[in-house]
Amino acid sequence: MTIKPLADKVVVKKLEAEETTKGGLILSSGSQQKPQVAEIIAVGPGGVVDGNEIKMEVTVGQKVIIRDYAGTNVKLDGEEFIVVRQEDIVAVVED
Repeated sequence: MTIKPLADKVVVKKLEAEETTKGGLILSSGSQQKPQVAEIIAVGPGGVVDGNEIKMEVTVGQKVIIRDYAGTNVKLDGEEFIVVRQEDIVAVVED
């Protein structure tokens, strides 16, 4: 199955939390920061939302930072995804 978002919606999958620091220290699960970085899996077509024309500015495969507690959690084929509005994406992460 696939998820096809509508309007200004974006499907993302959160990336795993770092288990070690850059210095090589191993973090316990309690001290790991909740990841806000996610990878875009699917992007809606944009269009008119609430009377405003929405142009989609993100693409599939980009890594982005999303707001805490944004969107709707969806579990599909054993994987967890989040469907967010484009406005819940606060930044694009570039390598």
